[in-house]
Amino acid sequence: MEHFLEWLEHAVVDTLPMLPWIFVMYVIIQLLENKTALKNADRFGGKLGPVIGSATGLIPQCGFSVMAAKFYEKKYITLGTLLAIFFSTSDEAFILLLSSGEGALWVLPTLIVKVGLGTAVGYGVDLALKLLGRKQVRLEMPKEEEGEPATTHDIFLQRYLEEKEVDVVCACGKAHGTDSAWKKYLLYPLLHTLQVAAFIFLVNFALTAIIHSVGEDTFSAFMHRNRFLQPFITCAIGLIPNCASSVVITETFLSGGITFGSFVAGLCANAGMGFVVLLKNVRMWKRNLALIGVSYGLSVIVGLLFNLFPLTV
Repeated sequence: MEHFLEWLEHAVVDTLPMLPWIFVMYVIIQLLENKTALKNADRFGGKLGPVIGSATGLIPQCGFSVMAAKFYEKKYITLGTLLAIFFSTSDEAFILLLSSGEGALWVLPTLIVKVGLGTAVGYGVDLALKLLGRKQVRLEMPKEEEGEPATTHDIFLQRYLEEKEVDVVCACGKAHGTDSAWKKYLLYPLLHTLQVAAFIFLVNFALTAIIHSVGEDTFSAFMHRNRFLQPFITCAIGLIPNCASSVVITETFLSGGITFGSFVAGLCANAGMGFVVLLKNVRMWKRNLALIGVSYGLSVIVGLLFNLFPLTV
C-alpha cells in the first residue's frame, strides 16, 4: 500500500501542472477550427498537395485527417497527399510536448521530421503508382459558393461529411455545430482536457509502478536492448483511432521509456479518425487494409532507421 500511494502521488504531481496548458491549447484549437477560413481547398489537389498536406496535418485539429479521407474518397486528392496528411497528423502529441516543460524542446525536431516524412511518403507513393502504370483519377473540387461554409470546422461538418457520419466530427464523439459559444470555447475544451488528463494520469501511474518495481537502471537497459522492437509496438498503438494512443506514445517517450525514433514512428501511424472514415466504405475493404498495412509498414521502417542512432529524453 505504501508503494501504491507513492506511485499515485507521483502520477498526480506529474499530471496536474499540465492541465492549465492543455486547457488553453484546446481553447486555441477550438478558435482555429471555428474562426480560421479555409478557402481554395483545391490546393490539396495540386502538385504541391503532399507538401501542403503535410504542413496542414501538423495542426492539432481533429477534423483534418477525416477531411483528408473524405477528399480521397471523392477523388479530390491523390493517395500520396492522403498519406502525407496521415503521416503528419499527431493528435494530442504536440499539446503534451508543449505542456510538459522540457518536452517542448522536442517540438521543433518532431515538426521537421513529420513534415519531411509526410512529404517524402506523399511524393514517393504517387511516383510509385505512376511508375507502376496505375493512373490516379483526380477530380476538381467544386468552387465555393457565397454563403457556403468556409472555416475548417464548418467545411468538415456541413460540406464533406454526410449527415449520418456526423458522429466523428469531434474527438469527444459529438457534433458541436449549433452549440453556444461558451460550450464551444470553454465547456468542450475543459471536457477534452479532463479526458486527456485521465489518460496521462493512467500512463504516468503505470510507468511509475513499472520503473520503481524493476529499478530505473534495469528498465532503461531493457528498453535499450529492445529498441528495434519498440517501433512495432508503438506503431500498433498508433493505429488505434483514439487520443489515448498518442497520449500513451508521448508520455512513454517523455518518461524515457522509448526512443525518439519509436516515438515518431508511432505518431506516423497515428492517423486519428481518418482510417475510421475509410473503413466505413466496406466495399473497398482490400484497399483499406492495404492502406493500413502500408502506413504501419512505412512507420515501422522509419522507427527502425531512427533507432540505429537512438535518442531519448
